[in-house]
Amino acid sequence: MTSDTLSVVRKPPGESLWAVFGVFLRLGLTSFGGPVAHLGYFRETFVRRRRWLDEAAFAEIVALCQFLPGPASSQVGFALGLLRAGLGGALAAWLGFTLPSAIMLILFAHSAHFIGGAAGMALLHGLKLTAVAVVAHAVIGMARTLCTDRPRQLIAILSLVLMAFIGFGAQVWWAIGAGGLAGYWARLTGAAQNQRPLTMPISKPMGVGSLVLFVFLLIGLPILGAHSSSRDLAIGNAFYHCGALVFGGGHVVLPLLREAFVGSQWVTDNAFLAGYGAAQAVPGPLFTFAAYLGALTSPAGYGLWGAVLGLVGIFLPGFLLLIGALYFWARLGAQAGVRSLVAGVNAAVVGVLAYALYNPVFLSSVQTISDGVLVLLGLLALQVWRLSAAVVVVFTVLICIARALAAA
Repeated sequence: MTSDTLSVVRKPPGESLWAVFGVFLRLGLTSFGGPVAHLGYFRETFVRRRRWLDEAAFAEIVALCQFLPGPASSQVGFALGLLRAGLGGALAAWLGFTLPSAIMLILFAHSAHFIGGAAGMALLHGLKLTAVAVVAHAVIGMARTLCTDRPRQLIAILSLVLMAFIGFGAQVWWAIGAGGLAGYWARLTGAAQNQRPLTMPISKPMGVGSLVLFVFLLIGLPILGAHSSSRDLAIGNAFYHCGALVFGGGHVVLPLLREAFVGSQWVTDNAFLAGYGAAQAVPGPLFTFAAYLGALTSPAGYGLWGAVLGLVGIFLPGFLLLIGALYFWARLGAQAGVRSLVAGVNAAVVGVLAYALYNPVFLSSVQTISDGVLVLLGLLALQVWRLSAAVVVVFTVLICIARALAAA
């Protein structure tokens, strides 16, 4: 198998599960800004600093996760954990990235309002501005590596233009798919010759079994629910179907969750909206909103079991699909035509992320000229001075808090 494709092996490169958990726990505590910003933090951590994989392999994983239903950034994190430490590493990555926001939202279900006042709002605003700088840094770095010639640059620009018309949501796969077809038509060569092979520890039974289990649960849970009065089964089925049928990430799943839980009168509309507002204020994946809903709908009332049921139910289908997709994608990747398609997809991902940098990341964060100056300073710190994202976070947050206190 060539060095610019995914491959399947029995053993991962090797990393302790606690090490994987620790890395993703830090990301789960600090990754504000939504799924696009998460990808920027992942790239900074695993491509630039830790060098778990190279730019093209990272873009390939991102593109594949964008095609699949489910939480794209969490799926990328799951794949990175799988790459580094096998299935245990994938679970460790998911737990580390998910637990901080899940715990915060469970506490919010107990009416623990943990952030408030001018300083608290300034802290959140500073974290959002940091996310703008991180995403911009990621787009620049990926463009330099993945758009090395005119055809690739043209694909990236056209995907950006296409995104401007269709928006960032469930239709994002149109831009990525069009980029892949353009790469195939242009017979683009693979990635850089010095690219290291990306090995995924997925056996055939694991890959095929994951897809079989996905379909079984998708069909079987409603059948079981129709013949059972179990509230837990009904709630678990609602979470699983919302996670299995949504494209476009966390914000797109919200209408499905609202229809399932408010429509079934498991939670009130006011409680749903309050939880959604809290989910915007915490780091990590927006899909952890399921922990809040699960806690509210637990038969015991505000229970941990309901939160666990919600988290497992909504994340599981996307992960099952990803394991199966990675297995079959690896087997197809050796073909020259597929490598050309992947090169086009990688270039299109740059254009998609460039649009997402503007909308929603920039538009939802930069409100004043001074905000723009802070973003520019953060980008210079990452791009030119080679400082870590943690330094940029501390600097930007302190400036925002000082500015808010001075205006109070």
